[in-house]
Amino acid sequence: MSWRWTEQATTRMREEHGIPLAGLTTMHVGGPAARLVTAESTDEVVDAIREVDDADEPLLVVGGGSNLVVSDEGFAGTVVRIATRGIRVESSDRCGGVTVRVAAGEAWDDVVVRAVTEGWSGIEALSGIPGAAGSTPVQNVGAYGQEVAQTIAQVRVWDRREQQVRTFANADCRFTYRHSIFKSSSRFVVLDVVFQLAISELSTPIAYADLARGLGAEAGERVPLGDAREAVLAQRRRRGMVLDEDDHDTWSCGSFFTNPFLTDVEFAALHDRVRERLGADSPAPPRFPGEGGKGKTSAAWLIERAGFTKGYAMPGPAALSTKHTLAITNRGDAKADDVVALAREVRDGVRDAFGVTLINEPVLVGHTL
Repeated sequence: MSWRWTEQATTRMREEHGIPLAGLTTMHVGGPAARLVTAESTDEVVDAIREVDDADEPLLVVGGGSNLVVSDEGFAGTVVRIATRGIRVESSDRCGGVTVRVAAGEAWDDVVVRAVTEGWSGIEALSGIPGAAGSTPVQNVGAYGQEVAQTIAQVRVWDRREQQVRTFANADCRFTYRHSIFKSSSRFVVLDVVFQLAISELSTPIAYADLARGLGAEAGERVPLGDAREAVLAQRRRRGMVLDEDDHDTWSCGSFFTNPFLTDVEFAALHDRVRERLGADSPAPPRFPGEGGKGKTSAAWLIERAGFTKGYAMPGPAALSTKHTLAITNRGDAKADDVVALAREVRDGVRDAFGVTLINEPVLVGHTL
């Protein structure tokens, strides 16, 4: 089985000054970086971060920029852009599956393409998600019934506090819904991720109803990996969630808000608010299995019923996607302030209507909601 891996770069780190960060993000907003360092090897990543930390300067680490909204003032410190590459098979057998180490800077969808091509099952439902592989454990990226926590075996990081490389096993990553130990602080910088995938030409059981319908399959059925990928991409394109420079519906961070987790008491209060606002015969808000004794409801459902429909605030400069109410989009010339102002309006509108405060999924740099 073929593999490629880049551990040491042959060129020195590229350093630039005053580079607009908008071009490094999928939202296309953000002012200049005082200093931008592009690191193309693991050693360069570590050296760049140690240099910044030793100087006690502000640091921002950027991968694919798909989950980042930088203020219009930019970042008054050093931005380290992780551009490492490499996908290496470390072990493989049909009974135990395949173990694959992926450099943090690899484009995530390229990793999925490789897996589908090679017959590695377990991440096909995560097709079309923008960003870098190193970001996936931070957010515990998930979609259509899969999340990376199901297949990550290890995450190797640079520990900024201890000044050493550390390896976290899956159980140590504290994965929960769109969260991990790596998201809760800036202490750890992901260097590479080890995935444990099954060797199979078939997908994992289809767990998402719309995806099953698109495939003409039953929930729980397994389908060829290529079919699963194409069906996921079709679903994402309908929602404006596959990057396309010519389509401003895709100039976004994907879903801007996470789905809320509520206790039984909070669900009852929400249902009362829904009936008060929408009528006594209105359906109950959706409820899905959650974590920690809580159930999960749909942020998109709440946003729409609070009055923020697809295309809200069009023509912009920032507006909700015309395809998906969870996406705040740049219609071409938006500033970060426009994006944040719309996000704040939506968050406050949902809270006023239903008493539920939505939490932003993207990382906001230089501003808050």
